[in-house]
Amino acid sequence: MAIVHVSDATFKSEVLDSEQPVLVDFWATWCGPCRMVAPVVEEIAGENEGKLKVAKLDVDQNVMVSSEYRIMSIPTLMVFKGGKVVDKLVGFMPKDAMMNVIGKHLS
Repeated sequence: MAIVHVSDATFKSEVLDSEQPVLVDFWATWCGPCRMVAPVVEEIAGENEGKLKVAKLDVDQNVMVSSEYRIMSIPTLMVFKGGKVVDKLVGFMPKDAMMNVIGKHLS
């Protein structure tokens, strides 16, 4: 699968400096809705390989990035393009609703 696990240390190189749009899944191991959204994020990663980079960031282990982007509730999914946040999804939603938001940022 095309999912990369990022940290405070690798966020800039993997997400902000990426040539492709990046979907970042901000999650935590104890979060039930995060576990519900994980398979959907994996499907999106597989179906959009080459067009979209997908990353996961554990908010408990990476507080610098989590606080910088003001992650208040999880799951939060953010789309980054050119090093900037271009869209944000909060909470669980169906795959087609996610792709309606994410799809407009794919080239």
